[in-house]
Amino acid sequence: MSEATVSAAVHTGRLSTVFRGFARKIAQYRVYRNTLAELQQLGDHELTDLGMNRSVLRSVAYKSAYDV
Repeated sequence: MSEATVSAAVHTGRLSTVFRGFARKIAQYRVYRNTLAELQQLGDHELTDLGMNRSVLRSVAYKSAYDV
């Protein structure tokens, strides 16, 4: 294998890793956004039943999406 072929393969591998990471971040953000939207649709009584109030919704959605 020539040096140029090896270099191209390494570059392609790095690029695909970057794209996979980017795709994962987009998927996580979508989970965050959807979770937050669903939680925001709940009424105060329903949130209280779940042991939450509106001030923690972003935190709960973030933990759900990013496994924190």
